[in-house]
Amino acid sequence: MSLTGTAAHLVMLAEGGEHGGNHESLNPLLTGGGAFLALFLLLWITTRFNRDR
Repeated sequence: MSLTGTAAHLVMLAEGGEHGGNHESLNPLLTGGGAFLALFLLLWITTRFNRDR
């Protein structure tokens, strides 16, 4: 398998084949906001355990 054939296959998989790349139930704003809140919560927990006493 050549490099260009592999790249074309990966692009087709990333696009979701014939249906396109976006799923109807995935809202980018909600997904990004949820990830931001989860990371912010982990940062807050880490700083609570890492206080100088």
